Amino acid sequence: MNDLVVVTDTDLPGNDRVLDILRAGGLQARLADCRTEDDVIAAAADATALVVQWAPVTARVLDRLERCRFIGRLGIGCDMIDVAAATARGIAVANTPGYCVEEVAAHTIAFVMAAARRLFPLDVAVRRHRWAVSEDGPAAARPSRTTVGVLGFGRIGSRTAAHAAALGFDVVVHDPHVAGSAIRAAGHRPAGLDEALAAADILSLHVPLTDATRHLLDARALARLPRGAMVVNTCRGGLIDEAALAAAIRDGHLAGAGLDVFETEPLPADSQLRDLPGVILTPHAAWFSPQAMDELGRTTARQVVDFLNRRPVPSIVNPEYAR
Repeated sequence: MNDLVVVTDTDLPGNDRVLDILRAGGLQARLADCRTEDDVIAAAADATALVVQWAPVTARVLDRLERCRFIGRLGIGCDMIDVAAATARGIAVANTPGYCVEEVAAHTIAFVMAAARRLFPLDVAVRRHRWAVSEDGPAAARPSRTTVGVLGFGRIGSRTAAHAAALGFDVVVHDPHVAGSAIRAAGHRPAGLDEALAAADILSLHVPLTDATRHLLDARALARLPRGAMVVNTCRGGLIDEAALAAAIRDGHLAGAGLDVFETEPLPADSQLRDLPGVILTPHAAWFSPQAMDELGRTTARQVVDFLNRRPVPSIVNPEYAR
């Protein structure tokens, strides 16, 4: 087989494992370090398939990759790939949807618990030699009196909702793509977007980043949240208007946020999020465990091998590519 697979970019350790799996499957494999559209075109002009982490794969790029038939995404979201353009050109795109469900849900719940119990301001108070619980953590919550709003009821959102309910929180779920009966069957309360926002003491985001969801939480949406609410985001930074979020925290409407993802990553040194009270920041780490990292590389590479050997790939996100 003369098919070439180009790994456009990856900041994960263990790249040799991905290349080894591709080569063991009878493919040529090459590792690149692409950051721009032109980088991808130069590195992969003769590629039959790509493995992509963050490199931009736009319609312009795909027009130049005349041999490309498959794109494997090292991760869940595909917002760096123009999936519609790939579909129009008969190129299959597959993600790796199950590799970090446990990890992201656990990270989300850690944020939720830290928000509910006001762990961040209490930690700061102790480090400053204060010992005044009712003054430094007056809004610490009782779970049964606290509503967690979950936007998105896919693999991670549904697991997060189940974890929150098991801890005693009231859970309200908004997902326009899931029947209310399915949400009720899972033990949660379905709601429209405005209703979910108005009810949520802690709001957790679990939706893909698309043109329709970019800045889903803008100033208007943030104003719908109850005063003193907190926002948790472990999926994509672009879902939140960060300037509007910072303003809502500074003026006291929101108590803070737990953020693992940002509009620009790494988080810029001058980001106003760094100095806001009640904000917990982590470096796009919700997905991480050694087990998840290993599974991510192995699964993505295996999908490429399977597709090019005409075996089924269940996680193709654009099955209409072949029509």
